[in-house]
Amino acid sequence: MATRFGNSDIHYNKDFDDVDEEGVLVINKTNRDQAKYPEFLPTWDPRHKYPPLKFHKYIDPASRADPSFPNLFPKDKDYTITRITPKFGSQIDGIQLSQLNDAGKDELALLLAQRKVLLFNDQDFASHGPGFAVEFGKYFGPLHIHPSSGSPRGHPELHITYRRPEKGELEKVFSDRTTNTGWHSDVTYELTPSRFTVFQVLESGDGGDTVFADTAEAYRRLSPAMQKRLEGLHVLHTSEDQAANSTYQGGVERRKAVSNIHPLIRLDPITGEKSIYVNRAFGRRIVEFKKEESDYMLNFLYDVIEKSQDLQLRVNWEAGKRNKVALFHNSGVSHTATFDTEDGEVRHAYRISVLGERPIANLEDLNKEEYSPGDLEQALKGIKPK
Repeated sequence: MATRFGNSDIHYNKDFDDVDEEGVLVINKTNRDQAKYPEFLPTWDPRHKYPPLKFHKYIDPASRADPSFPNLFPKDKDYTITRITPKFGSQIDGIQLSQLNDAGKDELALLLAQRKVLLFNDQDFASHGPGFAVEFGKYFGPLHIHPSSGSPRGHPELHITYRRPEKGELEKVFSDRTTNTGWHSDVTYELTPSRFTVFQVLESGDGGDTVFADTAEAYRRLSPAMQKRLEGLHVLHTSEDQAANSTYQGGVERRKAVSNIHPLIRLDPITGEKSIYVNRAFGRRIVEFKKEESDYMLNFLYDVIEKSQDLQLRVNWEAGKRNKVALFHNSGVSHTATFDTEDGEVRHAYRISVLGERPIANLEDLNKEEYSPGDLEQALKGIKPK
């Protein structure tokens, strides 16, 4: 426990930021005045409190999509699709997401399930403002409200990452570590984690790429004996460290920290693929194992995902100039930001997380509220100091 994040990209920072006349925590005036998209800047309102997420049944729009994609890719449209890697990731030019009809959005969800990472160039979301982006996301399912990160005023469903342009920010990040890569899939600590994410870098210097790893391919790379051993295991995920870090930096707690247990090998109900569902940021323990056994196995799986460059792809945001919008799955993909921009350059982005099904290992457990993957109270005792 007690993992402390090395940067303040998603949290209010009492050393830099301001408090307005209503008691809302805001980015400092100098940075606000310099922002290219001020309406997307984060705010943190201490008065906003939200209850823990409750179970919900999730019907993926991909389940009703036409697999020939006639609405997403109409015959009279001039578009190009380029595979980023043979097995996952596609880049699309000539399709405007904001103009898709409902059938086109269903087909988008299906293509995303198949390719796991989609990158659309020259999108107009930023010009429409934060409310438009939120409404687009809501079509696909309920949206996650982050427990501690900032959001634009009136739009709590948008999670904002904002690396401040103050000199010394990167020096602080690397003051006691050689890398700040942090492989994860989004909000795995929730009862019904993010099915997929919509993400756009609005403003940045050169660099600041996002790297993705195909955790379904990582599962397929394992030996049949190892695959069999991992079946039936479960991992405890918790947001306690994230909440503690926000408090440490002077931020807010909009929702109490939560913990949940999910299958280590997750089944995608649309594609039928199995993937390794572990998370260095929020995963703490394989609940069926003793501590040393769990640490050994999780570190092995982290290494498979993080060090196997032949199951990864890298997205360059081109400093926000191409208005790229990425959609990526969280059930079969892990990702990390990179911290290779020049010191003193801003990096401003927004994220929409669509909440999906409760993770399952077997299709018969899909959308069953009574499904119980383990004793949560007992699992939490296993990670507390003795």
